[in-house]
Amino acid sequence: MTGPREPHDPDRGRSTGDHPRHENHPGFANYPPTTRRVGGRRQPLPPLHPVDSGPTEEIRQPGPGAPKPPPIPRKLTVTRVAAMRSRELTNKGIATFHRAAKADGADKSGLTALTYAVMANFATDAAIAVALANTLFFSAATGEDKTKVALYLLITIAPFAVIAPLIGPMLDRLQHGRRLALASSFALRTVLAVLLVFNFDSWALYPAALGMMVLSKSFSVLKSAVTPRVLPPEIDLVRVNSRLTVFGLIGGTIGAGAVAGIIAFATGSTGVLWFAALLTTLGAYLSMRIPAWVEVTEGEVPATLTYHGNDAHTEVIGADRKETVKASKRRQPLGRTVITGLWGNSTIRVMTGFLTLYIAFVAKSRTGHEPLEQAAMLGLVGAAAGIGNFAGNAAGARIKLGRPTVVVLRCTAAVTAVAILVALTDSLLTAALAALVASGASALAKVSLDASLQDDLPEESIASGFGRSETVLQLSWVIGGALGVLLPTQYWIGFSVVSVLLTFGLVQTVLSYRGSSLLPGLGGKRPDVANQEITKPISTAD
Repeated sequence: MTGPREPHDPDRGRSTGDHPRHENHPGFANYPPTTRRVGGRRQPLPPLHPVDSGPTEEIRQPGPGAPKPPPIPRKLTVTRVAAMRSRELTNKGIATFHRAAKADGADKSGLTALTYAVMANFATDAAIAVALANTLFFSAATGEDKTKVALYLLITIAPFAVIAPLIGPMLDRLQHGRRLALASSFALRTVLAVLLVFNFDSWALYPAALGMMVLSKSFSVLKSAVTPRVLPPEIDLVRVNSRLTVFGLIGGTIGAGAVAGIIAFATGSTGVLWFAALLTTLGAYLSMRIPAWVEVTEGEVPATLTYHGNDAHTEVIGADRKETVKASKRRQPLGRTVITGLWGNSTIRVMTGFLTLYIAFVAKSRTGHEPLEQAAMLGLVGAAAGIGNFAGNAAGARIKLGRPTVVVLRCTAAVTAVAILVALTDSLLTAALAALVASGASALAKVSLDASLQDDLPEESIASGFGRSETVLQLSWVIGGALGVLLPTQYWIGFSVVSVLLTFGLVQTVLSYRGSSLLPGLGGKRPDVANQEITKPISTAD
């Protein structure tokens, strides 16, 4: 079902992460027998070009299938030399990108195909954001027309707030066709992008933009459930998720966003929407390139956020009884470490969602019709957020997380403290600092949550657990984004309200870590690693 890992044992406590690996999904037939690495370090990547082992002419000559070097022109000019050098650097850059995307056996497990699909999703979001910026976002950001603000809030926030609780259960029932579901999320966005091209100045703009947002969030949840099934044997889910995010940010958000900006400058929003339609078409194709073994869901046990224990309606079953009860009848509650990580990450996501929309509204209201000043303000905060996000994911991919819940607690405390600092100072510079800290903490805390999910859930529940967690985090971002739209544009007011909410989340995270809770059934009053539950009465499998 998923990548290789140690069998789940609720009584073992948390593992150290050095699991013996065994074959689990069909893609592992592509690998030779694995050798255990010494010291837990990765093997270095192979050189980009083969190194000559001797001065013989046979080694220096390219093979029959090797690409021929570009011919050297008889007359060298500055222009020709620059063109040759540019072509050489471009080819090397493309080769390095492909090598990184296929590193650690990702091409054999199917991770490379998923990486390209994730990049297409990031790129589509960036292109749509550029295309709709002037029409939807900045028209609402002026705050002069409350109807526009309400429409913007309805399109960007309300839909997913309603749909998010339904995605997890729907995902559990989707036993086949998850590749098709990923591809459909792109195909439907292609239709909506074309619809936007011909209805950019009509009422159809709003429902089409609404559909774009919902389909993008749905892809994120589906991706989280598919990721464990394309796990290579040499890396774990923590590093896989960090890798997907880094590729998405660099190749999708930054790369496609820059191209979309150039197209918008040259042709306006219509050209960007055609570019988005091209990206979504490519994304649908890339989704179907993901290996077919991600469809293998037999024996999966859905994960649940709540924990009932041995109450009047449920019964906790041990490993000895799991084989006598159908998987569809069992439920896997998330343990205390995972719940603690979820509370901390949800608190941080409220902050990142708030900053994403609030700073842009502040920039528009304070700069009026000064585009350069507005761009500088947004650029400062955006650059800080980008640096923090990249640094957090890069650090999470390299460090070894021995106690992930402690990392989550510290990240949550840091984000709460910086929000209070902005409320007290009422300064743009501290707001940029908040974006830096929040984005970095969000990335690092998410990596820690991934580690807890991988270590504490049994094999048959790990995909459902990732889908559930992603749904909760998306919904938390929605809450923060709603606050960013609704709150006044004075820093001290906006950040004071958010600080109160973050303080509640921090307290709940600490209590969950200590085995208590402010909310019954959703806190840490449960084992670190929970046994599966069944609803009474229950019949055994046939």
